[in-house]
Amino acid sequence: MKSFAGFLLGLLFGVGLVISGMSDPAKVLNFLDLFGTWDPSLAFVMGGAVVVTFVGYRLVLNQPQPKLSEVFHLPTKKDIDGQLLTGAALFGVGWGLGGFCPGPAFTAVPLMSDGIIAFFPALLIGMWAGKMAPGLTAARA
Repeated sequence: MKSFAGFLLGLLFGVGLVISGMSDPAKVLNFLDLFGTWDPSLAFVMGGAVVVTFVGYRLVLNQPQPKLSEVFHLPTKKDIDGQLLTGAALFGVGWGLGGFCPGPAFTAVPLMSDGIIAFFPALLIGMWAGKMAPGLTAARA
């Protein structure tokens, strides 16, 4: 049941990304092009996601326990350090250059969006480099 619920929620998320146009890297790149073909719709998509997440967390965390687990699995680390800032900066630069972040990239595969062939090797190399970088594995333990 847990896997099926995860599948349905992932499918809903993917459909939402396709409907909102986030599987098209041009949407992201046009959002970042302030003095050219600027498209503000990404801000509305992100704003809607923030509102839904804010309300959803309030509703879910008021429950005594999750529906498909024994306990809530929430992050405990709250400090902002150099590793977090570096990772966020690299993620942002990659998103800005390619127009993809991992979620929309997976929805773009069946659509064969421009740049998807180059994105996945870069994603895999970045994940590998993150594991191999000195100090990152010690910080996770």
